[in-house]
Amino acid sequence: MAPCSNACPAGENIQAWLALAQAGRYREAWQTLVADNPLPSVHGRVCYHPCESSCNRAAVDSAVSIHAVERFLGDRAHEEGWTLPIVAPASSKRVLVVGAGPSGLSAAYHLIRLGHEVEIHEAGSLPGGMMQFGIPAYRLPRDHLLKEIRAIEAMGVRIILNHKVEDVLAEQASGGFDAVFLAIGAQIGKRIDIPAEDASRLLTAVSLLRGAASGEAPKLGRRVVVYGAGNTAMDAARSAKRLGAEEALVVFVSDRAHMEARAFEAEEAVEEGVKIKWLTRINALEGADLTVERMALDAEGRPQPTGEFETLPADAVVLALGQQVERALLDNIPGATFQPDGAVVVDRNMMTGHAGIFAGGDMAPGARTVTAAVGHGKTAARRIDAWLRAHPAPEAQTPPVVSFDMLHLPVYSDAARSVQTELPLAERRTGFAEVQAGLGENDARYEAKRCLSCGACFECDQCYAACPEQAIEKLGPGLRYRFLYDRCTGCAVCFETCPVHAIEMIPEPERG
Repeated sequence: MAPCSNACPAGENIQAWLALAQAGRYREAWQTLVADNPLPSVHGRVCYHPCESSCNRAAVDSAVSIHAVERFLGDRAHEEGWTLPIVAPASSKRVLVVGAGPSGLSAAYHLIRLGHEVEIHEAGSLPGGMMQFGIPAYRLPRDHLLKEIRAIEAMGVRIILNHKVEDVLAEQASGGFDAVFLAIGAQIGKRIDIPAEDASRLLTAVSLLRGAASGEAPKLGRRVVVYGAGNTAMDAARSAKRLGAEEALVVFVSDRAHMEARAFEAEEAVEEGVKIKWLTRINALEGADLTVERMALDAEGRPQPTGEFETLPADAVVLALGQQVERALLDNIPGATFQPDGAVVVDRNMMTGHAGIFAGGDMAPGARTVTAAVGHGKTAARRIDAWLRAHPAPEAQTPPVVSFDMLHLPVYSDAARSVQTELPLAERRTGFAEVQAGLGENDARYEAKRCLSCGACFECDQCYAACPEQAIEKLGPGLRYRFLYDRCTGCAVCFETCPVHAIEMIPEPERG
């Protein structure tokens, strides 16, 4: 397995769709991509692309810009009007999905592809969950999100908005649903007890981002302090600047090394004028002043109070300390239990303690990212399908991963990574226009060609030319090779000349 695919939380066959893209077969590449992930235009913009962190190309020059090619394919699908396919006959089974966020949309998409009838009940006025109300438009323009959601609806998924589910089992019974997938996310911002004379000046990052996305942004004043240092904190601070705050200061109780935000998120925030104050804890908000205490790291790297205080001017304090699950929905489901952090407990099939009630996304254990949620939705759909058909869920089979030291790359030369242009700083600070541009066709195809094809034969003929025994036979374009074992002496020349480790050497079986 290629390391990019192994690292992808959505389980995409990245190498396969990159190979099609580099050949200019864009629709086939998109079809291969959406077999795992129905939201490529979204993911090309908001995913933190762990695939690129694992890319073997980084040891040659720089990682393949996988997210940029994914974004190109997603946007190309919109331009060309490509439609998502249903791949299985109708099953007569009905599934209720609660929540139209990334996990719910992914589950619904994969379930309808598998032949089931799917209905999503969403409490909000628009579908998308935190993609709609939590991710700022400068990272994810809403038209791209809604186009991919409409494509899922066009398959036959019914989304009912402004419909908050209060009783899951009653909803299941009244709708005649055979199974339920809960994907309500973690949309309640965590709070801490901070003494404040005016509680209205304390708000959560979730409420700030939701207000900004819905056109009902709160009044923040000139000086805004954001407490926390995750990606949501950076989004909140950058949004505050765009909403008119003259100063946005991120306050974090620990140091930069313990920051939860991705480095590039913090760097972009600083570029836009956001300031960060490390090793600082908030104590109280009194009048126009915020009292904070200086912290110091102990021998184990944990922040400890120093007793040194100072005051900072603050018209508003935004708490960006994480989100939690609204548990009320599951309180009346017999057998449903929770972890200490509030996540609902699910088994290997993603089923709760109640038969037929499944859960995933941010409300279940795991990383809380859009890509992880989409991966949860795909896995849940396959588990639900197996349960509905009374088939055992298949065991996941993960082949060994190809590391860089397994490759033989004498024929490769440096090829600089494509650059995505960004909106000028002056324009970034004054509105929510998208910051990063995508790649055009030429650059996207070039970028796909930078893939090393780790572990997958691309018919370079190295093995065919090197074999001294003529034990390798070409089968034609796209058909690869046949190994003639009656001629093979096991010299391993083919293995040693294969640039991408597509050939494995195994011991010859003993003859009885």
